Amino acid sequence: MFELAHPWMLALLPLPLLIHRFAPAYRQRQDAIRVPFFRRLIALTGQQPGSGAIIHERLLFQKIWLPLSWLLLVVALADPLWLGAPIEQTKSARDLMVAVDLSGSMAARDFRLPNHQPLDRLGAVKQVLRQFAERRAHDRLGLIVFGDAPYLQVPFTEDHRLWRTLLDETAIGMAGQSTVFGDAIGLAIRQFEQSKTKHRVLIMLTDGNDTGSTMPPIEAAKIAAARGVKIYIIAVGDPATVGEEALDLETMQRVASITHGGLYQALNRDDLVRAAATIEQLEPVTFERLAFQPKRRLFHYPLAIILCGYLLFFLRMALRLRTEQRA
Repeated sequence: MFELAHPWMLALLPLPLLIHRFAPAYRQRQDAIRVPFFRRLIALTGQQPGSGAIIHERLLFQKIWLPLSWLLLVVALADPLWLGAPIEQTKSARDLMVAVDLSGSMAARDFRLPNHQPLDRLGAVKQVLRQFAERRAHDRLGLIVFGDAPYLQVPFTEDHRLWRTLLDETAIGMAGQSTVFGDAIGLAIRQFEQSKTKHRVLIMLTDGNDTGSTMPPIEAAKIAAARGVKIYIIAVGDPATVGEEALDLETMQRVASITHGGLYQALNRDDLVRAAATIEQLEPVTFERLAFQPKRRLFHYPLAIILCGYLLFFLRMALRLRTEQRA
């Protein structure tokens, strides 16, 4: 579709007519030679002298091209545009960070596949998270792994295939044997601070309690709540476990409550699937649609026509003059 970016420039079209009508004519004085036989020359030629201007006759090309070039110039000033077909883009409206515990206790094989084959906790978590990511087409996903320290495995990205690949590459113990639960929340907060999205969700999967984080989990949760980060926790494993591998459900519940999130226990694979499904229902996919029309500027075309027209005119005049000189 064709349109003008500055259609008000077309008001300049009658400007040459107004100048011709109201502006004084351009006059140029020339020197003349006074000769004593002027009257005799008049008598011989039979012409009578007079005063006034001499108007040079214009060529037909000039009569046509001058108004046409003015029209093209005004059209170029109006900035003609060609609008393409509207294009819609879908933009993510939520950043969702997943933090996975890779401590040694995640090697416990207390989960089972549908065929009753034993599966370690991390393997079950990977299966559920892969399916979860496939259904979050319009969310930007990130991945943090934590053990002795938290590490950013995948920054926020819309490339879910890459996210799943790097999730598959995680292994038990690659981040250490401990569980720095609070520091993992702190790392997630720093990633959210670089995001412009208002919908911020952190999903944490762990099977232990905090073992010496620099930032206590409760304090980290308060900061997350102030930054608009909602935390959902999936506690993986048996709550009856004691020692360093015991689940600190009280702290997890406080973290989830402070950030208006939720806590879910997964004693088996089915519980894990249900927990992920519940979070998915509480945090439905949100996205924004952006529509725009590609614009192609065309002002250079009328300018090129004007330039080519004058070049052809001057070339023709030069050839004509050269021919006359040879004659």
